[in-house]
Amino acid sequence: MVIIKHANQRVGIFLDVQNLYHSAKNLYGARVNFEAVVKNIVASRTLIRAIAYVIHTESGDETAFLEALVNMGIETRSKELQVFKDNAKKADWDVGLAVDMIGLAPKLDVIALVSGDGDFVPALGYVKKFGCQVEVVAFGKTCSQKLQESADDFVDLCASKKYLIRTR
Repeated sequence: MVIIKHANQRVGIFLDVQNLYHSAKNLYGARVNFEAVVKNIVASRTLIRAIAYVIHTESGDETAFLEALVNMGIETRSKELQVFKDNAKKADWDVGLAVDMIGLAPKLDVIALVSGDGDFVPALGYVKKFGCQVEVVAFGKTCSQKLQESADDFVDLCASKKYLIRTR
């Protein structure tokens, strides 16, 4: 399906940082170039909000990364990594991200979900009821097929190296 992108569309971008981080690391041994991703999504349209959902690690190494996101004009929402008694770890923003998408949908023309997580399929179906165009941006090799099918447009980050930053 070909979608039309025009300047007066109001765009909201919702970035599932953990999902992209692990996909880029496991597929390419690289990091995500979030600036290139956001620039591609916005194109000539009007960016209303770009929100990145991140987890604070035990080491706290993400401070410079969070500052870089803010310097790009991306809001950050963060929470602590949960560590359970059995040493299991959980880093999950799915509900928070979905609630923000639903809450902002009436003010947006385009919802751009940057994640390959199929758990977002019901939320995307819901925001479409507001008339929002839904775009999913993810690494196709690790993206849920149902998520791709639920989108009006799918951008495969595997298609171009411009979305990657090589690690040393």
